[in-house]
Amino acid sequence: MIRALALAVAVGSVVLAGCVPARFYVAPGDEIPGPPGTIIRAVRIEPPPGMEAYRILYRSTGVNGEPIAVSGFVVMPAGFRNQEVQHVVAWAHPTTGVETHCAPTLAPLMFEQLAGMEGLIREGYAIAATDYPGLGTPGIHPYLVGDSEGRAVLDSVRAARNLIGSTVDDRFALWGHSQGGHAALYATMLARDYAPELSLVGVAVAAPATRLATLVRDDAATGEGRNLAAMSIWAWSRLFDTPVAAVVDADAIPVLDEIADDCIDTIAGLVERLDPAKVIDAGFLSVPDLTAVEPWRTLLDANTPGVTPRGVPVFIAQGTADELVLPPVTESYFRSLCAAGRPASLLLMPGVTHGEAGRRGAPAATGWIADRFAGRPAPDTC
Repeated sequence: MIRALALAVAVGSVVLAGCVPARFYVAPGDEIPGPPGTIIRAVRIEPPPGMEAYRILYRSTGVNGEPIAVSGFVVMPAGFRNQEVQHVVAWAHPTTGVETHCAPTLAPLMFEQLAGMEGLIREGYAIAATDYPGLGTPGIHPYLVGDSEGRAVLDSVRAARNLIGSTVDDRFALWGHSQGGHAALYATMLARDYAPELSLVGVAVAAPATRLATLVRDDAATGEGRNLAAMSIWAWSRLFDTPVAAVVDADAIPVLDEIADDCIDTIAGLVERLDPAKVIDAGFLSVPDLTAVEPWRTLLDANTPGVTPRGVPVFIAQGTADELVLPPVTESYFRSLCAAGRPASLLLMPGVTHGEAGRRGAPAATGWIADRFAGRPAPDTC
């Protein structure tokens, strides 16, 4: 009883419920200001057997430094609070869409979207899983905007620690796939300044979005790649007040809007979930090269992850059959880490596609994360 009361005080309001009304995601203006990572509200939800889980709304920092609310969920082994050593792993999800209703916490397969969840739970870790700003919560989703994603990921760790209690170790790890790999790398770059009270032991990513300009050019060759580029254009045009009509053919704009309104449960289902009429045509751009046009060129460069800080090991899993994040792009980023003297490990997975990269790379990533928490030397395949 005392433990349950303490938890209720810590999170403000805990409701035992399996269904959350839409108002859960909307915080009144006077509730939003406060230390990043503190919890506005939490709802206990029904997890897979042997686990405990909460849907959370927590405080974070927006694109322009303003206080915002971000949603997500925390899942942990049953009895986690009784463990002597408690670690948090932050999961950064792949693309689920760019509209508010595309939040993972609103999806029917919420837990299934978390690649490697069972293995991380077996290792005894709590998992903090952000929706990212603008998914679940009102506002524009800053799709592939690095600082925004990174802060939301770091604040999800803070939120998990606030939810669980002060006994949680200050060490944490990051794990992300695709867009989530991009978010995890940015969280790594921001961690020391933005969340100095936390200690990052390592970052694991699968098929991360790194060289954004290169990815935009590469993805023009496939329907699913063009759809992802269209999502970026749709979100950035609204976020940075840049007219879509300046770079998108007028006939393609209605299709772009339809693509933006669709959600995907997993990135593997990107094409399958879309009607053929919603696969944007190869000639949807009205400019020959988006990456050479301002402000898109500057935005792409500004949101391309750089080299991670010294002392933070990196694990990268990449499928050789990936047609969205081409292996040479990931290998180029890996070589940049090596050239900078960062401890990095690259796992190439033969025949694995982009959609499979998170799930197929999860066992290796989980083992790698466990070794980082155990203090073992990080492997270096440079």
